[in-house]
Amino acid sequence: MKRRSLGITAGVCALLVACGYRLLPPTAPAEEPLVVGTADGLTHLDPAGGYDSGSWALYSNIYQSLLTFDPGASVPRPDAAESCGFTGSLTTYRCRVRADLTFSNGHPVTAAAVKHSFDRILAVRDPLGPSPLFANLRSVEASGPSVTFHLATADATWPFKIATPAGSIVDPAEFPRDRLRTQRTFSGSGPYVISSYEEGVRIGLAPNPSYRGAVSKKGKPVEIRYYKTAQEVEKAWNARELDVAHAGLTSATLASLENGSAPDARLSIGESAVGRYLVLNTRPPHRPLGNLAVREAVAALVDRGRLAETVFKDTVSPLYSLVPRGVTGHSTDFYDVYPEADPRWAARRLRVAGVSTPVRITLGHQVGSAAAEARALKRQLERGGLFRVELAEESDWVKYQKRQKSGEFDAYVLQWSPDFPDPDTFVQPLVGSGNVLHNGYASAEIDASIEAAQRFVDRGRSVERFRAIQRVVAEEVPLVPLWQKKSYVVTRPAITGGHYLVAGDNGVWRLWELGRGRAAE
Repeated sequence: MKRRSLGITAGVCALLVACGYRLLPPTAPAEEPLVVGTADGLTHLDPAGGYDSGSWALYSNIYQSLLTFDPGASVPRPDAAESCGFTGSLTTYRCRVRADLTFSNGHPVTAAAVKHSFDRILAVRDPLGPSPLFANLRSVEASGPSVTFHLATADATWPFKIATPAGSIVDPAEFPRDRLRTQRTFSGSGPYVISSYEEGVRIGLAPNPSYRGAVSKKGKPVEIRYYKTAQEVEKAWNARELDVAHAGLTSATLASLENGSAPDARLSIGESAVGRYLVLNTRPPHRPLGNLAVREAVAALVDRGRLAETVFKDTVSPLYSLVPRGVTGHSTDFYDVYPEADPRWAARRLRVAGVSTPVRITLGHQVGSAAAEARALKRQLERGGLFRVELAEESDWVKYQKRQKSGEFDAYVLQWSPDFPDPDTFVQPLVGSGNVLHNGYASAEIDASIEAAQRFVDRGRSVERFRAIQRVVAEEVPLVPLWQKKSYVVTRPAITGGHYLVAGDNGVWRLWELGRGRAAE
């Protein structure tokens, strides 16, 4: 799905101009909010400016899309739409917008608002936004209650894409068409409205009384608290300041919780398609990793099992391809093509290619467990004197993404969550033309395979195309797969619904499922 911060958060004060104010008048008596702590940061509260897990988690609560996913579902169903479907071919997709929808400011949700929401993503084309997901969108047409998407090529995955938070519908009166929103207030039509906000610290959510859509359950008030590292989340948890810890506790603590060492905590674990990658800057000639032989040497030096065991306490498992396990079309090409942690193989490849050693590279990383991971990668790459790695740490999530885009790093670590349950969510955004990695990589062969795979309504028929793409990625090495994680959510015994927050493969963070029951006896 999108970029994911690992142990950091980012501020969006500029979006709202001022920090620490209330957006809605308080009601009395106020119900005590459920407090959720997380280390997943925000890039922007404007859907045109965020394509990361922390931002999308919030969007799925305060905004509404035409379609949405039920828990565990492989296909979306209507939310803001009354109905949706392709019309005659896979290049035209039409939805009819429900007639009973309003934004929280009272303005109607219309087909024109839907058109505006998609048009502005392509017009703004923010480098940290979701425009790569809509690379195939040629134009949007609104007529009465109907909105029609015209695609450049056939794309059977289009319903999946507009069901993501990238398809969030915004009010044209509040969100400019050609720039990100900077005003102090904003409205959505999702299950929640923002009741308070303190930049980089917390966001208060209150149930939206005007919401109409796929979610039938009315949620409880929620407060999301943002922390820079997993260690900070853990400190707040141990101080009993949190009801829920999501994407935040340290690997050592999660490993101990799996062993049942904390009776005052309820642990929910799910299989996850979240992947971690070492992205390599392929831009020649001034970048050392513009040389294929150097990238191949990197692939042969990485010891995934060691990373999983020593840094993450086996809460992650080695990943050997672009598409993670459990996703249709997964393969193991990096296992098949390269040895594991083999300095002699890497040295021979560099010698044959005439590359002088040590090769000097800069490795960008975040703080917290990501810093420990980067130090381990540095040790692995420097084995045999083949590389000299300079670490470049960045604690601010937004700055980290901007430094990636600027090409400052020769390599950097990136965590990617799926947007929807299909292998296309890992392929087109990461290795298709105009991808979000900003590493200079493009492949005409991969682009042709992506286009061919998107033509299959029966997604099982696309498997061979995706396997061919993964083989090309292994041969050209624009990135090196590192590991795949489990999904953990920890709640107090009295908190219900925590298992609904376990990461799925569609970007929906179901805060409305949280509640308070009685603690287990």
